[in-house]
Amino acid sequence: MTKIEKVLAEKILVLDGAMGTMLQAYKFEEEDFRGDRFKDHPSPLKGNNDLLSITQPEAIKAIHREYFEVGADIVETNTFSSTSIGMADYAMEDLVYELNVQSARLAREVADEFTNANPHKPRFVAGSIGPTNRTASMSPDVNDPGFRAVTFDDLVEAYSEQVKGLVEGGSDVLLVETVFDTLNAKAALYAIDVLKEENNWDIPVMVSGTITDASGRTLSGQTVEAFAVSVSHIPLLSVGFNCALGADQLLPYLRRLSNTTEALVSAHPNAGLPNAFGAYDQTPEEMRDLIKNYLDESLVNIIGGCCGSTPEHIQLIAEVAHKYSPRKVSTTVK
Repeated sequence: MTKIEKVLAEKILVLDGAMGTMLQAYKFEEEDFRGDRFKDHPSPLKGNNDLLSITQPEAIKAIHREYFEVGADIVETNTFSSTSIGMADYAMEDLVYELNVQSARLAREVADEFTNANPHKPRFVAGSIGPTNRTASMSPDVNDPGFRAVTFDDLVEAYSEQVKGLVEGGSDVLLVETVFDTLNAKAALYAIDVLKEENNWDIPVMVSGTITDASGRTLSGQTVEAFAVSVSHIPLLSVGFNCALGADQLLPYLRRLSNTTEALVSAHPNAGLPNAFGAYDQTPEEMRDLIKNYLDESLVNIIGGCCGSTPEHIQLIAEVAHKYSPRKVSTTVK
């Protein structure tokens, strides 16, 4: 049993909030993304937030530190798009391994600072593995439904490179998140499984899907129950949901998931739904009160925030979460 598994048996762990929301406050421009190293790179780089782990590492560490300071137990690496597929938009495919190692090392360094200062509250690093911007089971062209922009093997190759960097950089757990196409997630899980066996790694895996709207399904059409079954072919630390919905909209789907899976359950919803300008208006107090419903019903083992959530949101969530016992895992699900 890994250290994080032991801690999860005793208490609810708090995940961090949004990285992108925090980076927006820095108002980085093109030259900030480039730094000295990439000043002559032929493609525009503004918007490549993952690159900031190399060109603005102190900003990334400062954000990790802010989340730990307010009570987070786990921070995610700044690697949501750090695959060769994601980096192709910036002509930076060759940088993928370095990006993942560097991002994991930054998070590891800050986590260790806090653990060493308070060994009774160990801090953990989750290697963030996003869905990529391509789908293996759906066509991007409505006029050609049989077309696929990426193959399963392409995804396995891309995810393998990312996972190798995340583990070698010091991640405690791998988080396959924002899953809208389960076939993409299965490619990530396959890559992880192969690498774990080849390298004799003992690293737990979290999976977090995305319910896209009131249909209660993922973008690739799966219900909560189907999604949970589809990713249960390898042992998982947790299954959960994140993004797209606010805490109140996510509640009914968490109830169903909690009744379906024998794994631990995680949730990191958005800070409400975006307004007309794409911003998130839900206050920390509002988000805390909604998440308290999860805790009252004993639905989760890991709780945090996604888009729009800040250290202020996570602080209030952490303050209330520590008053509750974690969801008990039943071997006889309903």
